[in-house]
Amino acid sequence: MSVAFTKEESSETAAETMLPDRPVSPHPNLVTEAGLKALQQQLGEAKTLYDASSTIEDVNERRRQVAGPLRDVRYFAARVHTAQLMADPASTDIVAFGSTVTFSRDDGRVQTYRIVGEDEADPKAGSISHMSPVARALLGKTVGDEVETGGHDIEIVAIG
Repeated sequence: MSVAFTKEESSETAAETMLPDRPVSPHPNLVTEAGLKALQQQLGEAKTLYDASSTIEDVNERRRQVAGPLRDVRYFAARVHTAQLMADPASTDIVAFGSTVTFSRDDGRVQTYRIVGEDEADPKAGSISHMSPVARALLGKTVGDEVETGGHDIEIVAIG
């Protein structure tokens, strides 16, 4: 069919508005209870934005406006579907997924982070992904253990 018989501005318009999928981590999608709720909330928000954008009458503008929310719906739906809810750690003796760990660095800094899923990790807010180099070095360790990461030594001070 000729472009003249469609409402598209050009034959490329449809392709231009299809955004590539957000990259999905190949690692297990471990989540805390709060992380799962956040994924579900983000999925709901993306669906709401998609539904609102779908009512735009101009076909080209509608395609442009739904592209982002549609990509987010696909991403968050996949993340909710593959989420593996992890129980809170049963003990504070060993660093595990969900633990809050305080450690001192060899430069004197003391930091505290909770080990969480990739989608809920936010170092500025005090959480790191279980797949981060620091978290991987800390998992399975106890208070007083020293580990090396990134060319620096860190010592576990507390586990909560």
